[in-house]
Amino acid sequence: MTISRRSFNVAVLTGLGAAAVPAIGSAAMRNLKIGCTSLIWGALPRSPDNLGPAVKDMAGLGFHGFETFAAILEEWDTRGSLGELLSANRIPLVSGYATMQVVDAAARKDELDKLKRWAIVVRKHGGRFVVLAPNGVKREGYNFQEHRTNIVSALNEYAMAVNDVGLGAGLHQHTGTAVETRDETYAIMEAANTKHLKFAPDVGQLQKGGANAAQVVKDFLAITVHMHLKDFSGGEHFAGYCPLGQGKVDLEAILGMVEGANPNANIMVELDGSANMPYTALQTAQISKAYLQKLGYPFQTS
Repeated sequence: MTISRRSFNVAVLTGLGAAAVPAIGSAAMRNLKIGCTSLIWGALPRSPDNLGPAVKDMAGLGFHGFETFAAILEEWDTRGSLGELLSANRIPLVSGYATMQVVDAAARKDELDKLKRWAIVVRKHGGRFVVLAPNGVKREGYNFQEHRTNIVSALNEYAMAVNDVGLGAGLHQHTGTAVETRDETYAIMEAANTKHLKFAPDVGQLQKGGANAAQVVKDFLAITVHMHLKDFSGGEHFAGYCPLGQGKVDLEAILGMVEGANPNANIMVELDGSANMPYTALQTAQISKAYLQKLGYPFQTS
């Protein structure tokens, strides 16, 4: 993809973006500070080296913070270069994403040791939250009820360990994992110790899985303190997801609810990568930013 930034911005406002967002200047200013995850920049292939360009782009667009995989943060910290990256780009680290084994109880001690290391790195560099994602499973033949009690126990223990480091923690339901569906999500969150384990949903994945994402957020609104803000269209690119405002998720309602209940919630724009993407990673973020600006959400200026 080779298109100048000026030409692309014009295209957003006059063509591809115009269909996706309401009229400029129509929304009151909002208070939520929107961040972004690095996923779209580093999904294909996933490598620690993708973090540098991602952080530069996210900072340049004025996002209020960023999230990436906790293992990648640990890699950069081990190199001694994570602090330099943050300082050079003047964008804060908000959160680390941690995929954790929740089905195999025998693995929990090693998982806890790893999680504590990651949480310490996140806090060391100014982060405040760890996203807890369940491990992947072969969904065909998977019996959630057989594992439910162990999943709840594991997530409670992981959340308490993260809290002990001084960070928040929340469940991030995810397609292809041990907690994927609406019913599985409710079963876990209704049984978990929500003093420690909050809700950190991916609203696009909820919608993709057949749930009404806005209703799920409403049902757990009091503990929804972190979110991957993603839209879903069912298209051929981005694993069926799309830049904000181009899909089926009621993003405006979700943001309004969260702002009213938890104005300090971490809202992280996210989009999956795929082969032959119609836009670059930067362009997808520009489209999503334009949509959010038209809803009244502010971005940082240099």
